[in-house]
Amino acid sequence: MGQQGRQEKVATSLAGAVSEGISASLASVDAELDRRYPGDPGTRQPVHTVYVPGDVFDAGTLRSWGDQALAALDEHAPDAESFAAVLGLSDDLAVDVHARVRAKLESEPIEDLRVDFEDGYGGKDADAEDRDAARAARLIAEAYRDGTAAPYMGIRMKCMEAAVRDRGIRTTDIFLTGLMENGGLPGGLVLTLPKVTYPEQVTAFVRLLEAFEKAHGLDAGRLGFEIQIETSQSILAADGTAAVARMIGAAEGRATGLHYGTFDYSACLGVSAAYQASDHPAADHAKAIMQVAAAGTGVRVSDGSTNVLPVGSTAHVHEAWRLHYGLTRRALARAYYQGWDMHPGHIPTRYAAVFAFYREGFEAAAKRLSAYANHAAGDVMDEPATAKALGSYLLRGIDCGALDTAEVDALTGLTRADLDRFAAPRRGDLTATAQ
Repeated sequence: MGQQGRQEKVATSLAGAVSEGISASLASVDAELDRRYPGDPGTRQPVHTVYVPGDVFDAGTLRSWGDQALAALDEHAPDAESFAAVLGLSDDLAVDVHARVRAKLESEPIEDLRVDFEDGYGGKDADAEDRDAARAARLIAEAYRDGTAAPYMGIRMKCMEAAVRDRGIRTTDIFLTGLMENGGLPGGLVLTLPKVTYPEQVTAFVRLLEAFEKAHGLDAGRLGFEIQIETSQSILAADGTAAVARMIGAAEGRATGLHYGTFDYSACLGVSAAYQASDHPAADHAKAIMQVAAAGTGVRVSDGSTNVLPVGSTAHVHEAWRLHYGLTRRALARAYYQGWDMHPGHIPTRYAAVFAFYREGFEAAAKRLSAYANHAAGDVMDEPATAKALGSYLLRGIDCGALDTAEVDALTGLTRADLDRFAAPRRGDLTATAQ
């Protein structure tokens, strides 16, 4: 037999029982890793969330925000050149970004809408909130039926603190019951639990959702929710531990997001009103803790908002736009891919920032991933973890409309399914994407 067909015997010192014993000793750890850190769910993450008070929300809200955003563009930056000058967009991006922003405002102005029954709600009494919650359910169900819904829609109820707990529970019940009576729970349903301070409040909300699922014969775990981080105690507990990490565990697999509340959190720390912003050091600290706590769990992190509204004179609108654009780009660079927009005038700069972020890096990312997939030499030696980041980057760009599937396919030679495999390998399977 030739040398090519001969299998060389490799010497070892340990019996197979050693490996088996080690594996047995780590079985519980393996199970815990799978349970706590399943990885990103691989679903679309919206680039923003828009909150609309429950007493204001109506069937025309989505289109109204898009029309107001388009009107702001027409008045204050009517063409690509003027819009680019305000934001400092490069010449090679100006026309494409402007065109994509307008197209987005016409077709899908809001990616994620939350009907608000908490801070932004102006309902006068309990009966009014009952009616508004039922109406929100009916209108959202109708929007999903007729194809006019945002990709994600839902409510923010009142928190689980004693003073408003019963009201929050009742509003949640009315809203979810209304959805069930109007065709069932839509796929894009999102619930947001605000002002969480203790993990036990998260557990209590889990029990509420379990009770609703049982009452309607729904699959266990059908209802998930976001946790809004608005208090210092949600970051650092009284015993010095990271409370937000414990909150994710307390959600028992139902947590879908951690949303930073810029102004409540800043005020909780005593930051004066003039300095309450998403780039304040206190905000950076909180979001960094949130990000580390959520990493690998499948829970997404969202940035907060700016309260500087682009209204009034063109000079003020431009100033507000530059601020919002800069904060959004800053967040994206820090891997906060979602934020909160407070006014229709924020929508143009949200999409401009997001589109520019993905358009600027598209060609380099596509070529790096293509080289990695084809084992081609290049000027960067990428690892499987970097390929995961590159795949995720391209997918996010496609999902929001910054990139077209055809151009990504053309430059990478990879299909959407290929990108999914690179972006979301199972834990321990990163090297599989290199094969």
